[in-house]
Amino acid sequence: MMLVEGARELSRAVAAGVRPHELYLCPELFSPEAQELVPGLETALGGGRATLLSRLAFEKVSGRENPDGVLGVAPLPVPALPDLGRRALVVVLHGLEKPGNVGAILRTADAAGADAAVVLGRGADPYGPNVIRASQGSVFAVPTLALGEEEALAWLAEQGFRTVACTPDARQDYWDAPLTGRVALLLGTEHAGLPPEWRRAHEAVRVPMHGQADSLNVATAAALVLYECVRQSRA
Repeated sequence: MMLVEGARELSRAVAAGVRPHELYLCPELFSPEAQELVPGLETALGGGRATLLSRLAFEKVSGRENPDGVLGVAPLPVPALPDLGRRALVVVLHGLEKPGNVGAILRTADAAGADAAVVLGRGADPYGPNVIRASQGSVFAVPTLALGEEEALAWLAEQGFRTVACTPDARQDYWDAPLTGRVALLLGTEHAGLPPEWRRAHEAVRVPMHGQADSLNVATAAALVLYECVRQSRA
């Protein structure tokens, strides 16, 4: 089960086929967006239960500073490994621990039209409340799978992906690499990067650093490379 807070996030989960078992609502806290979306959420509830909470009670169960009065309990999605087309873009996250980074990358992946996201290692739970919040519900729009490393490697090979390791050790700037066709972008933690078996990719790319900073936030680096994939595909 998972906890989904926020009218927008829960609506995006419902649009992706998730059906909440329970709703907890506080009309006193509803934002204009929540007022608009709650009737659809109640319809999606089906035979589940909707409970009205006082402002004090809702603020106790909420994980946000300024809640919008909407919270749902729903079963975890179980997305299948997709069989993708000739052109496909996948982002692979290895061991990313900060929910804010994972959520931001999923949000950018959604905006860039990525076909799937794969989460590996002992990182943040892709369906944890803070990842859902940081992604603004994009975790439901992009098929997001938590896989074992061997399973992920086998699937990428079976689907014919060209793997692209994003690492500061690379000699090639990201805009010089071919990023069209079936591409899987590999991203590791900011402190350790990708493990050796994931650095042995078809391509290795870096974001050039010209100032005193020796690295970028991983979500920022992911956004740069994702949109380079978009640019090259359009070109």
